[in-house]
Amino acid sequence: MEKHPEQLNGIFQALADPTRRAVVARLGRGPASISDLAKPFDMALPSFMKHIHFLEDSGLIRTHKEGRVRTCALEKKPFTALESWLSAQRALWEARTDRLEQFVTATQNKE
Repeated sequence: MEKHPEQLNGIFQALADPTRRAVVARLGRGPASISDLAKPFDMALPSFMKHIHFLEDSGLIRTHKEGRVRTCALEKKPFTALESWLSAQRALWEARTDRLEQFVTATQNKE
């Protein structure tokens, strides 16, 4: 059973969009203002803000306002949950491919 299925669903939904993935990638280098994050995208600020709100609602980022500048930063906790889930999936599939390799090798040795 998954420990946090709803959290993972929100994370994967958030990362399904290329704009949001690009924002997360940029924030991986450190916090940035909304205006700096929006610069590379050819969209109106209200449309871009929908992406920011989606990322914030999924828990991947947090924002805070100082004066007139709203700054975004990554939240580490959701990435820990994602890493845990991906590690479990990796272990599962590596075990399956190891068994497949053993089966193929045993089959070839019989021939």
